[in-house]
Amino acid sequence: MKTMTVALLIAALAMGCGRQETSGGQEAPQAASPAPASGSGSSDGASSSSSSSSSSGGSSSSSSPSGGSPDLGNIVPLYDGSTPLEPAIQYETETALITRFSDRARDRHAKEDHFQAYDHYLSFYWEDRTASIEIIDEVAKGGDTVRMNVRTQFRLSDTEAENRWFYRGVGTVAEYCDNGVMQVIDDFNYYKVRSFNCRENRSIQIGDKLEFELSQFLDPSVPNGRANYYGTTSLYIVGEGLVPWDVGGTTPFGGIKDSFKIPERAWLGGDTTIHALTSGETDNHFMQMATNLGYENAQPFVLGRRVLHSSAVDGRHDERPIENPVFTEMVGLAGPHHINSSCASCHERNGRAAAAPVGEPLDKWVFKVADTNGNPDPYLGSVLQPKARDGAVSEGSVSIVYWTEQNGLRSPNYAFTGVTPERFSARIAPNLVGMGLLEAIRESAILAQADPEDSDGDGISGRANRVLDPETGDTRLGRFGWKAGTASIRHQLARAFNTDMGILTSVFPEPDCGSSQNDCGTSGAELADQHLADLTKYISLLGVRPQRDYDSPSVQNGEQLFTNVGCADCHTPTHQTSEHHPLAELRNQTIHPYTDLLLHDMGPGLADNLGEGEASGAEWRTPPLWGLGLSACVTGGVENPIGGQGNEICTPEHSYLHDGRARSIEEAILWHGGEGQAANDGYQGLSASEKQDLLNFLGSL
Repeated sequence: MKTMTVALLIAALAMGCGRQETSGGQEAPQAASPAPASGSGSSDGASSSSSSSSSSGGSSSSSSPSGGSPDLGNIVPLYDGSTPLEPAIQYETETALITRFSDRARDRHAKEDHFQAYDHYLSFYWEDRTASIEIIDEVAKGGDTVRMNVRTQFRLSDTEAENRWFYRGVGTVAEYCDNGVMQVIDDFNYYKVRSFNCRENRSIQIGDKLEFELSQFLDPSVPNGRANYYGTTSLYIVGEGLVPWDVGGTTPFGGIKDSFKIPERAWLGGDTTIHALTSGETDNHFMQMATNLGYENAQPFVLGRRVLHSSAVDGRHDERPIENPVFTEMVGLAGPHHINSSCASCHERNGRAAAAPVGEPLDKWVFKVADTNGNPDPYLGSVLQPKARDGAVSEGSVSIVYWTEQNGLRSPNYAFTGVTPERFSARIAPNLVGMGLLEAIRESAILAQADPEDSDGDGISGRANRVLDPETGDTRLGRFGWKAGTASIRHQLARAFNTDMGILTSVFPEPDCGSSQNDCGTSGAELADQHLADLTKYISLLGVRPQRDYDSPSVQNGEQLFTNVGCADCHTPTHQTSEHHPLAELRNQTIHPYTDLLLHDMGPGLADNLGEGEASGAEWRTPPLWGLGLSACVTGGVENPIGGQGNEICTPEHSYLHDGRARSIEEAILWHGGEGQAANDGYQGLSASEKQDLLNFLGSL
């Protein structure tokens, strides 16, 4: 991990990073330590992430076919040395290891699967219910105390400002041995400092597991919602930092569900990786904030989430609509033509959409459309928008009229109720997790894997899609969308607002309209830039679940087979993110997304007749595989067939590939043609047990 510059170190010490004593021997309240400031992208402390980010599993497998650094050509990087940087999450001074992050309120405790009430979001989650936390670990530098400073959005209860430390799990799975109420500095600032480890009955030492849970028991005067909440269960390793955790074994006192650090090789999202699911909420995997969420970023995160879940027609929140108030700034923003009224209507629980039953409208899908020459359809524009309001005429809808099935593989056949476009491309809503980390990968690392002329003769080319930046006109590397048609999360969201919801932004201030349409509405930005910025931060900072069953011999063998049969030739396992991304949570992270972000010709079976940018109809961007084994439960949701507490079960709905045709991961593999045919053949050549091992590995991601 990088240390601070001398100037920053002096500033930190001046603000009270060193421990001070009062005449009575009680530690005096310390001001929050200043994190390294935003900078110009230099590789000093301003761009350092947590200490584990440089060692969280393997180096990037990206390499240039020629062995040198690839030429970016006319591609302008999204971020470089001049990019202003948000403050670091973790840094060092001479006297302490400093970790600065943030949290949100929870209904129950993480390990209570009998309640299944931890991962979801409660009413008014965006109002008064986030906290910023700073850990000043002097033990890491030879001292004897660990101090936690907490800054809240609202005054805490005088008697219940709890901050529970050192898990025991005796009697309940939410029991800690140090439940002390924090010391009060003022209505918004609190602290707790300890030198004694009550779990081990000795002084705190480097390597101690300091599991903690901040309880946001708000003062009863809070204007909206109830007052009492809990917080995220976090595991801090003294001298190291925050780590994703799982449960197993007993505590020294005989308690159950003791936490342990998940091996770094299973941190699919680097330091953003969240802890293992222990609360039994299988439908909420993709809605969690990153473990290393920055000190100032919890509030933008939840504000962005509110945008995603609010209707652009009536402003109603899709969760707890009776309790949650109407978001007035979203009312009436949906365009005269749109697909759906909210982001969450298609990306339910941030997961992928599924194919609707035969004959029902595909209202969670995007149909990109064009005329014979690939230009916007004169009657539809660039995207079919079936819903209409304010006197506009519907552009018609699309449904699957029947499936064609051959050799166990099915493909959809569509019917349009209005204009049938000459060209179209059907696409389901994909998972949203991990997008920020993909944005943070260097362009050079992605281009190093490209081999457009197949110079090594392995049958795999891999091409970059080059797209125009709608705000600057620069040529960028395409990363997002099924054909890598956009370069950044901000642009992807702004385009979705434009075509999917009919909402105009400063990025795309013109409606999606065909030359023969006259009911598309007026031009000009409608959504405030701040709402777009908050939503961008929310999507960027969603946490990635860790790999599961990583010690299983079957999973480990499947991982090796994944490489042996050629899957890893496109689904690149490991990348290193850049030091230049503005968000500290995403900088310098070793991640395992299993994608090269390049375009590959997948053969005629998966081809459509409409390209995008430089992508042909047969080319598709390699999708990341993190979350693959969780997506069916997120898409399908849960049900409670017997009623009562803790009895929700997953009702999986499997839907894979760009149009949801694959009903299993194996079907998705068997659809691979073109550049993926060799890997398909390799899979089919495995024994039955080897195939299962490979599928078990994919299911662990």
